[in-house]
Amino acid sequence: MGRGCESCLEAHGASAMESCPKDYHSTFRRGAFTLATTYTLLTEALVVPKLILAGRLPAQQNATVNLDPNIRSVSELKSWPEFHNGVAAGLKLAPFQGKMSRTWILYNKPQEPNFSHAGLLLALGLHEHLRVLMISDVYRYLSQEHDITTVGLLLGLAASYRGTMDPAISKILLVHVPSRHPSTFPELELPTVLQSAALMGIGLLYEGSAHPLTTKILLSEIGRQSGGDNVLEREGYAVAAGCALGLVALGKGYDAFNFMDASIDQLFQYTGSKLLNNRDKSLHLGALADDHIQSGGQMLEGTRINVDVTAPGATLALALIFLKTESEVVASRLHIPATHFELQYVRPDFIMLRTIARNLIMWSRICPSGDWIDSLIPEIVKLGTVRLTNEAIENDEFDRQALVQAYVNIVTGACISIGLKYAGTRNSDAQELLYNYSVYFLNEIKHVASSSKNDLPQGLLQHVDRGTLEISMHLVVLSLSVVMAGSGHLQTLRLLRYLRSRSSVDGHMNYGMQMTISMAIGFLFLGGGVRTFSTRDSAIAALLITLYPRLPTGPNDNRCHLQAFRHIYVIAAESRWLQTVDVDSGLPVYVPLEVTISETDHFAETSYSEVTPCILPERSMVKNIRVCGPRYWPQLIEVLPEDKSLIRYGNKSDPLVGCLLYVKRKVGFCSYVDDPIGCQSLLSRAMHRAFVTPRMSSSSTKIGEVCNPSSNNVDQLVGTFSADPSLLAFAQVCCDSSWNNINDTTFHEFCSQVMFECVSSDRPALLQIYLTLYTTIASMWEQAKSGRILFHDSCFIYSLKLALAYIEASSNGKLSSPRGGIIKSTFLTSMKKHVEEILNTYVGFQKVFINYLNMNKWPDDPSVEHRQEAMLLSWYLHWYSVAPSNVVKQALEKIKTKVPIFSSMVPLLHLLLPTTHNRAITEIDKLMLSGCL
Repeated sequence: MGRGCESCLEAHGASAMESCPKDYHSTFRRGAFTLATTYTLLTEALVVPKLILAGRLPAQQNATVNLDPNIRSVSELKSWPEFHNGVAAGLKLAPFQGKMSRTWILYNKPQEPNFSHAGLLLALGLHEHLRVLMISDVYRYLSQEHDITTVGLLLGLAASYRGTMDPAISKILLVHVPSRHPSTFPELELPTVLQSAALMGIGLLYEGSAHPLTTKILLSEIGRQSGGDNVLEREGYAVAAGCALGLVALGKGYDAFNFMDASIDQLFQYTGSKLLNNRDKSLHLGALADDHIQSGGQMLEGTRINVDVTAPGATLALALIFLKTESEVVASRLHIPATHFELQYVRPDFIMLRTIARNLIMWSRICPSGDWIDSLIPEIVKLGTVRLTNEAIENDEFDRQALVQAYVNIVTGACISIGLKYAGTRNSDAQELLYNYSVYFLNEIKHVASSSKNDLPQGLLQHVDRGTLEISMHLVVLSLSVVMAGSGHLQTLRLLRYLRSRSSVDGHMNYGMQMTISMAIGFLFLGGGVRTFSTRDSAIAALLITLYPRLPTGPNDNRCHLQAFRHIYVIAAESRWLQTVDVDSGLPVYVPLEVTISETDHFAETSYSEVTPCILPERSMVKNIRVCGPRYWPQLIEVLPEDKSLIRYGNKSDPLVGCLLYVKRKVGFCSYVDDPIGCQSLLSRAMHRAFVTPRMSSSSTKIGEVCNPSSNNVDQLVGTFSADPSLLAFAQVCCDSSWNNINDTTFHEFCSQVMFECVSSDRPALLQIYLTLYTTIASMWEQAKSGRILFHDSCFIYSLKLALAYIEASSNGKLSSPRGGIIKSTFLTSMKKHVEEILNTYVGFQKVFINYLNMNKWPDDPSVEHRQEAMLLSWYLHWYSVAPSNVVKQALEKIKTKVPIFSSMVPLLHLLLPTTHNRAITEIDKLMLSGCL
C-alpha cells in the first residue's frame, strides 16, 4: 500500500512537472502586461511574487500537487524562471518616476545573491535606473561571483548607458570577454552565457556609433572558436556577437566599415553565401580573427568556418547594419535557394533568417498582402507545394520535405517581417493577414473550425515534422501580437486563449512555445493597454532580438539564444496613450479627436477620427491632433518636431504632458458617459417647461416675478450640463427648492431663471454679472423705501448706463457680435424701468430738484432724510445726464429772453441741453411752465 502511494505520488509529480512550465513562462506575460504601470514608494522594498511550484491534475478533479523545491531537478529548472520573475517585478516600475535612489536599489539587494534580484537589476537597467549606481557598487555586485546576477547587471548597465560609449562601463563589459584579454592577463573561466551578455551589452553601449575598434572586435567574435569544452552554447555566443555588431553599426550600411569589401565579405562568408563578384574563396579562421587564445579543449576543429554556428549571428548583423538602406546588392547576396541543389546546402531555419534580413534591408517593399508573400517564394518551391495534393504524381524526383520546409520558413520569415514593420500600428491589413496565416498553420496541425477561406497549400504535416509547424505558427502569432500591441484586440486574444489551453500532449507544446504565447498575450496588453511598439531603428533591432526565431526547449536552454535577451523589447516600447480630462471636474472623459497624418513618399496627408482614450500613431507620422465634436471646445495641438519626444515630462508648455490632454466641455452639453447618443439634448425643452420665461420687459413686474418652479431638482439638471464646481454649488445653495422663507422666494426664482439662462447660452461667467445687477436694483429699492443708506456713491449708475448703451449699439447695428449680445436686452430694459420707477416714487424729490436748479443748493443736512434726498438727487442727475445747474440756468435765461413762456419749450431745451435725457428735459419744461424756475 505504501509503495503504491509513493509510485502514485511520483507519477503525479511527473505530471505536475509537465504543467509547471505554464507557470514558469507566465512571468513573460506579467512583465509585458504590467510594464511601467506602478509607482513604488522609495521607503519600501520591492516585493517579488513567488513562483508557484504546483500543478493541477485534470484527471483527478484538478487536484493540486506541490513539488519539493529542494529536489535538484526542480531547483535547476526554476533558476531562469526566477530570473524572469524578477524582471517582471522590476518592469512594472514606471520609468519616468524620477531619479531612482541609489540607496533604494542597494536596500533591495539581498544578503545572498539570487536569480530574482538578478532579473530585477536587468529590469531597472532597461528603465535606465542603474545610472545612479557608483562603480564601487558595481564591483560589489561582481565580487559576489554569481553568474546570473552578473548577466543581469551587465545588460542592465549597458541598457542604462545605451548609446553613450561610457568608458567605465565599456571596461567592465570587455573584462567579461576573455578573447579580448591581453596575453599577460590572468586566465579566467567565464561561462558562455556571461560572455554572450557582455557582447550584447557592448552592442547596446555603442549603439549607432559605428565605433571602428568595437566593430572589428565584434566581427571577429562571430567566428571565434570555443576556448573550452563547453561548445553547446557557441551558436548563442555567435548570435549575441552578431546582434551586438548590428547594434553598433545600426542602419549605417557600408559607412560602418573602413574596409568595405573585406568586412562585408567576411560577414557573407559567415552566412555561407558567395562573395561579391562570385569570388569563391574559402575563409580560414586564422586569417580572420586576431584571437591569440588557442583551443584548450578536447574538441578538435578545423580552420574552416562552421556555418551552422556563425550563419544566424552574421545574418542578423547584416539585417541590422543595412536596416532600411534599400541596398539591392546586399539583399541579393542573401540568396534564397531557388533550385533543388541549393536547397540541399541551406538549412531551413537559415532560409527564414535570410528572408527576414532581406525584408528588413528592403524595408519599403514590405507589404501586408498575400501577393507580396507569394512573391518571396521561389518558383520551384511554389511548384512543389502545388503538387503536394496531386496523388497521381508519385515518382517525381524531388525532395518534397525540403520544399515544404523552405515554404514554411519563407512564409514565417515574411510574417515576422510584416510584424516588425507594422509593429504597434494596429494595421488592419497586417492583422488580417497574420491572423489568417496563424489559423492556416493551426489547421495544418489540427483542424479547427474557421470562417476564413484560402488557397494555400494543404497537407503540410505529411512532409514536415509537427514541431516545425508548431514553431512557425507560434512565431506568426507572436508577430500578430506585435502588430496589435497595446490594443487588446479581441479576435487575437481568443486565438491566444485557445492556443494556451492546449495541453503538451495535444499540441506537442514545449517551454519555448508556451513562452511565445505568454509573450504574445503580454504584448497584446502592453503596459496595461497604454503602451505600444515603435518602428524606429533601435526599436526594430530590439524587437528582432526579442523575436529571434530559435525558441528554447526548456527553462534552462540558452544554447542558441540567451533568454535574458527576450526582455529587450522594453527598448522598443513607448507610451503613445492619450487620455482626455475635463478641466473642471478633473475626471477622464470620452472626446472625439481628429488625427492628421503627415504626407510621406508613399501616401498623401490624411486624417482619421479617434475617441479617447486611444493610442496615437508614432510621433514622426502625426502632424497635428484636433479636438472636435459639438460638446467640447475645439483645440489644435501641433506635434513637436522630430528631435523632441511626443510626451515630454516636466515640460509645462506641452499640452500632452503626462499623456493627458485637458479639455473644456461646453456648458449646456452632457458628457458622452451621461449622454452617449445625445438624446438628453431635450433637457433644454424640459427646462423651459419647468421654468416660465421671465417677464422682465413689463414695467409693472418686479424683478424675478415668475411662476413657482416645478419639482425638478435644479442642481441635478445643472449637473448634466456643466461640471463646473462653482455652478453646482450655486445651484445647490441658491436654487434649491427647499428654501421656505417667503422673503427669499423672489430671489430663489430669479436664481433659477438666471442659472438656466447662463447654462443654456454657454456663458457661466455671466452669472456673477446678473447677480450684481439684480442685487444693485434690489438695494436701490430698499434704500428708497427704508431710507437706509446702502450706497455712498453713484458709480454703479455709470456701469448700468454703459451696459444699456452697448445693448442699444448692438440693436442699431453699430456693433456686431457673432454670438449676439452679452446680456439679454429684455433684462437690461427691465433694469432701466426699475431704476426709473425708483426715481419717480420719491414724493419730495421735486422740491429738492428745484432748489438744485435755482440756487445750486445740495441737501447737506446730516439727517437721514436729507442724506437720502442727496443720494436720490445724485442718482437722478447721473441717470438722466442732467447738465450742471449753472448750464441749465443759462439755457433757461436764453429761452426766456427770446421766446415768451406760454407753451412747451422741449425742442429748445433739447437744442441747448443736448446731453440731457428726454425725461429730465420734460421735467425741467414742466417746472418752467409752472413758474418754479
